[in-house]
Amino acid sequence: MGSSLSTPKNDPQVEAHIQRLVAENPVIAFTKVTCPYCASTKLILKQKRVQHVCIDVDITSGGSALHHTLKQMTGQRTVPCIFINGQRIGGNSELRALKKSGELDKMLESVPRTADHVG
Repeated sequence: MGSSLSTPKNDPQVEAHIQRLVAENPVIAFTKVTCPYCASTKLILKQKRVQHVCIDVDITSGGSALHHTLKQMTGQRTVPCIFINGQRIGGNSELRALKKSGELDKMLESVPRTADHVG
């Protein structure tokens, strides 16, 4: 017998899209524009000068489905949801802990750098 509180199933196409995004981008964060933790994550990644992708699920077309499916896939209900080299590291608290311990630099060694702009 099924539960009346059953969780809607993920759209397989959305799940495949997320898996493809994570596989194609060494550093990717699913974020929201108005989230202060997301802003902190974006700043840390910018300061590390690594190529990264941030997808703002609150303003991206199809972002609501992305966010719902991410929650189902990872069990993480909040943003940012950060992946480095295909591995979900968690959110901003985990990113900051990795930065503080020095582990973040090790994880980012193989990630292409952004160009330094000389002004």
